[in-house]
Amino acid sequence: MIRKVRELFKSLYNVLLDTMRVKSIQFAITISFIFITVTVMLIISLVLYNKFSRTAEENAFLNTQQVIEQVQFNLENYIKGMSDTFEVVDAKIAKSRGVPSDKLSEQMETIASTREDIVSINLFAADGGLITGLPNAGMRKNTRIIEQSWFKSALDNPNHLSFSLPHIQNLFKDPYRWVVSMSKGVSIERNGQWEDAVLLVDVNFKTLDDVFRTVSLGKKGYVYIIDDSAGNIVYHPQQQLIYIGLKYENVEQALKFSYGKYMDVSEGESRLNVVRTVNNIGWKIIGVSYLDEMITTRKEISTFMIWLLVIVLIFILLISSFMSARISQPIKRLKKSMEMVEKGHFDTYIHVRGAHEVEQLSRRFNLMVSRVRELMDQNIHEQETKRKNELEVLQSQINPHFLYNTLNSVVRMVGNGKNEEVVTTITSLSKFFRISLSKGKNIITIADEIEHIRNYLIIQKMRYKDKFDYVIEVDEEVLPYKTLKLILQPFVENSLYHGIEYMVDEGHIHISAEKMNDKILLQVRDNGVGMSEETLKNIMIGSVNSDKGSGVGLRNVHERIQLYFGSEYGVKVESELEEGTVVKIWIPAILEEE
Repeated sequence: MIRKVRELFKSLYNVLLDTMRVKSIQFAITISFIFITVTVMLIISLVLYNKFSRTAEENAFLNTQQVIEQVQFNLENYIKGMSDTFEVVDAKIAKSRGVPSDKLSEQMETIASTREDIVSINLFAADGGLITGLPNAGMRKNTRIIEQSWFKSALDNPNHLSFSLPHIQNLFKDPYRWVVSMSKGVSIERNGQWEDAVLLVDVNFKTLDDVFRTVSLGKKGYVYIIDDSAGNIVYHPQQQLIYIGLKYENVEQALKFSYGKYMDVSEGESRLNVVRTVNNIGWKIIGVSYLDEMITTRKEISTFMIWLLVIVLIFILLISSFMSARISQPIKRLKKSMEMVEKGHFDTYIHVRGAHEVEQLSRRFNLMVSRVRELMDQNIHEQETKRKNELEVLQSQINPHFLYNTLNSVVRMVGNGKNEEVVTTITSLSKFFRISLSKGKNIITIADEIEHIRNYLIIQKMRYKDKFDYVIEVDEEVLPYKTLKLILQPFVENSLYHGIEYMVDEGHIHISAEKMNDKILLQVRDNGVGMSEETLKNIMIGSVNSDKGSGVGLRNVHERIQLYFGSEYGVKVESELEEGTVVKIWIPAILEEE
C-alpha cells in the first residue's frame, strides 16, 4: 500500500513540476488544487493506514506472545518433571550402600515405568564403564563414552544437572532414537569405596516434538528452539532443511534477546520474532509470525484507498477547473498591463480591477516600480560618488606639494652633506609611492597600510626635525587583514598641518590598530591644538577646505569606507581645543579581498 501511494504521490509531484513550465495560470491553479487536495488525502490515508497496521501488529504480537509464553510454561513444566524424576533416581543411588544391586535395579525399573518418555537410565563409572542401567541391552562398540559432551560436562561440573542438545542415542544396540540427555556427576559406594560416577537419563525427544508441532501461529508461522551458548538449533519444524542449507534462521539476532521481539526479513517476507528464555537450561523459544498473515485486510484497504483517491481526483478536477477560471481572468489582465513595464517603461502605472488580492497586487507592483526607479537613481549617485572618491585618491597618490617639499628637503640635506639622511629619505619616499600606487588596487593589507604611513612619517620627521615624534603600536594579529589604502595618511597630515605645526611644544602622534570581535579599530591620536565642535561638524559635512594636506579629507575616507564595507563602518572624530584630536577608523575584519 505504502509503495503504491509513494508512486502516486511522485507522479503528481512530477505533473506539478511540469505545470510550472506551462504559461496558462488557470491550468497551474487547477493542478495546484488537485495536488494539494490529493496530498492531504494521501497524508490522512497514510496516517490511518499506519495506525491500523500498528494496531494489528500489536495485536498480533500479543497473540504470538501469549502462545510463546504458553509453550514456555509447558516446556518448563516438562523439564521440571524430568528433573524431578532424575533427582529421584539420583536419591535412590545415593541411598544404595552397594552399587550395583538388585534392589537399585528394581527401583530404576519402577521409576522408568512411571514415564513413557524415558528411554534409558544408566550409571557409568569415571572410566566410562557401565555400572548398571536400563534397558538391559548390549552396548555398541567404539561408543567412546568418555569423549562425549554429556559425560565430560557431568565430570567437570559435579552435582550440576546438564541438558544436551537433541541427538541420536548410540550407546545400545536397540533401534536408534532421537533423545535429549540429562547427565550429572554423582558419588557412589562401590566395593566398599566411594568413587565418582555419571548418571545419565535419556528422554525421548519425540514427546517434545509432538508438543511443539501442536503450536499454531497462522498458516506459515512456527516455533523453534535454540541453546543460548552457541545458537545451536534444539528444535525446528523444518530441521532437515536447516541441516542441508535450504533454510536459514537468524539465530545471531535471537541470541541478543532473553525476553523481547524483533523484525527480520526471510525470503522477501517480513516476520515478527518473539523470544522467551526457558529457565534453568538456557534454551530460547522463538515464535515466528508472518506479517502478511497478521494483517489479512491490508490489500483490501489499499485497493479501497486507491479507488477513493481516483474518484476524489476526478471530482476535484471538475471543481478546480471552474474555480481557477474565475480566479485567473483578472490575473491575465494584470499580466497584459505588466508587459509594458517589462519593456522598460518604468514610468508606467498599472490599474487593474478584480478581486481584492489582484487590486493589492496592482498597488504593490506600482510601489515596486517606484522603488526600483529610486534604487536606480541611488545606484547612479553612489557610482558617481565612488568614481569621484577614487579619482581624488588617485590624484592624492602623487601630491605635488608633498613631493616638492620632500625633494627640496633632500636637496638641502645633500648640500649639508647628510648623505645617510638622504638615503633614508629617498628610500622611504620610494616605498611610500610604491604602496600608494599598489598596482592600481584599492584593497591592501593593514601591514602595507602601516608600512605606508611609517614611510610617510619618516619623510616628515626629516623635514620637521624635532617638531614632533611618533609611536606606532599594532597587534601582530591584524597585519594580514584587508583595508582600503590611504585611509591613515589624511589624518596624519591633518595632525601635522593643522594640529602640531602651530604648537610651541613638541608634538606627538600615536597610531594603533587592534581587532575587536569581528571589527578592526585603527586610531590616529595627536596632542595638537585640536578643534571646536563647530569646526568638527563642518569637516564632517565637507564644508571646510584647506590648501594643505593631501586633499583626501575626513569625509572622503568616511564615504569610501561605507561604500565598500557598509554603513556600520566609517570614521569617528573626537577633538577638544588645546587637548588634541583622536580619529577612530572602523573597518570589518576580512582576510581575503571581497
